[in-house]
Amino acid sequence: MLRTTSLRAAAGLLAGLAALGSGTARADVKLPAIFGDHMVLQRDLKVHVWGWAEPGEDVKVEFHGQARTTKADGDGAWSVSLEPVAAGGPFEMVVTGKNTLTFKDVLVGEVWVCSGQSNMQWSVGSSTHADLEIAAANYPNIRLISVPQVGTQEPQKDFKGEWKPCSPQTVGPFSAVGYFFGRQLHQTLGVPVGLINDAWGGSACEAWIPRETLAADPKYKDLLAAWEEREKGYDAAKKAYEDAKAKAKAEGKPGPKPHEDPDGLMKGNARPGNIFNGVLLPTIGYGIKGAIWYQGETNAGRAYQYRDMFPLMIETWRKLWGLGNFPFYWVQLADFMAEKPEPADSAWAELREAQTMTMGRLPNTGEAVIIDIGEGKDIHPKNKQDVGMRLARWALARDYGVNVPCQSPTYKAMEKKDGKVVLTFDHVDGGFRPFDVNEPRGFTIAGADKKFVNAQAKVIGPDKVEVWSDQVAQPEAVRYAWADNPVCNMYSAVGLPLTPFRTDDWPGVTANATK
Repeated sequence: MLRTTSLRAAAGLLAGLAALGSGTARADVKLPAIFGDHMVLQRDLKVHVWGWAEPGEDVKVEFHGQARTTKADGDGAWSVSLEPVAAGGPFEMVVTGKNTLTFKDVLVGEVWVCSGQSNMQWSVGSSTHADLEIAAANYPNIRLISVPQVGTQEPQKDFKGEWKPCSPQTVGPFSAVGYFFGRQLHQTLGVPVGLINDAWGGSACEAWIPRETLAADPKYKDLLAAWEEREKGYDAAKKAYEDAKAKAKAEGKPGPKPHEDPDGLMKGNARPGNIFNGVLLPTIGYGIKGAIWYQGETNAGRAYQYRDMFPLMIETWRKLWGLGNFPFYWVQLADFMAEKPEPADSAWAELREAQTMTMGRLPNTGEAVIIDIGEGKDIHPKNKQDVGMRLARWALARDYGVNVPCQSPTYKAMEKKDGKVVLTFDHVDGGFRPFDVNEPRGFTIAGADKKFVNAQAKVIGPDKVEVWSDQVAQPEAVRYAWADNPVCNMYSAVGLPLTPFRTDDWPGVTANATK
C-alpha cells in the first residue's frame, strides 16, 4: 500500500501509522476530499491516488489515457500511481469499484501548500484593496481548497472540503498571501495553479510536528513535560467546567466563558502534534510542488528553540511526503509593536534570526523579508500583496527558471577599521538604495561592554556599508533592524529590504526558554 508504506518508512517517525489509510469496510469506493471536481494535480510528477473500498474489492483508476487497477487490502485501503502528466486540462478522472466516481474539470499544473498561522490564514476579503482584488479575481484556472481546523492527537485520514475555481464569489475567504502568491505564478507561467490552504491562526510550530518526532529529541523534553502536566489535569478541569455550567444554569446566572473550557486547550492549535494529525496529515501524499509558510509569532518567546524546531518541521514534512527536498519558502516576521528610541533586546528579532538561519541549514529554502510592511499597532498587516509577490520571486527564480531577483540582501562579513566597522553583504542586486533619506538607518553598534547605541552609517560601495558611533571607540558588534518594530530603510536597488542581522552571537533573551 504505497501511501501507508511511504509514511511508515519515514525514519519511524510515527509508529502505528500503518493503519492510517485504513477505513471501516464499506461497499462503495471512496477517496479523501483532496480529490474531487476542479482539483489541480501536480504536473510532471507521478500522480498518487488513494482511498478506501470493501476489503478485497477491485479498484480501477483512469486518467489521461492511463488505467491502473489494484485491490483493496484487508482494511479496505488502496492506492495507485499514474505516470506524470504535462500541464493542461480540463480532464476527467474515473475511479471504479462496485460503484463509479467521476471527477470532472480536473487540471494539471502547479500545486502549493499555504500554511502557518493567522497571517497566512488572513483572508483576501480582509486585506488591502479587498473590494478591487475580489472584483478582479476571475481566474478559473486557479483552484482553491481549504482544510478545516481540527486539532487532535488521533491521526486523521480525511477532512471536509472541496476544490473551487477562483472567482469573485470564492476568493474572499481564502488565504490572501496564498492567493497573491498563486496569482503571480499563474500570470507568469501561464499554467493552472492549485492552492491548498491549511493555515490556523495563533498556531504554534510544535502543533505542526508529529508528537513522536518531538519526543525523540531531548531538546523538547521540557515542552512536552509541561503539556503532559496539562493533560493529566484535563479530566478534573473538564468536570469542574461542566459543573460550573450546570450550576450557573440552575441558578439563572452567567456561566463560565467558552474559552475556559479545557477542550479548547486539548483540541487547540498549540498542543504538540494536534495540527499535524488533524489538518496536515490528510493531505500528505497528494502531489505538490512545494509549500509557503507564514508563522512564528506564537513561538517568538522561544526563538532560540525555533532555530532547531523549524528546520525539524520542514524536514519531517519532506520525509513524510516522500518527494525529496521540495521547495519550502517562508515569510520572516514583520515589524510590530511600539518603536523604541534606543536599542533593546527583542524576542521578535531573535525569532527572525532563527528563521534566517534555517536557509543555511536546509537546501531549497528561502525567506521573504517584510520588515518594511508591518503595522506597529496590528499584528496582522493588511498588505498581503507584497508578501505574496516576495514569496513568488523565490519560486519563480528557483523553481521555474524566471530571471528575477528573489533574495533580500544578507550580511556576509565585517572588518574593524579605525574605530569603524565595514560590513559586506551578499545579494545586493543593483547596489544599496536607502529609502526616503540618503542616510542608512537602523544600525546599532556596541563595544566589548555589549551596550548597543544608535549608529551612523554610510554606503561606501555596491555591497558595503560603513558603521560607527562617537560613543563607541572600539566597536565589537553591529546590528541592523534588531527590534520588535525597527526604524530601518535599507533596500537593494530592486526593492528588496535588507535582512535584519547581528554580527555578534551574544546570548539573547530567549536563549533559555524551552516551554
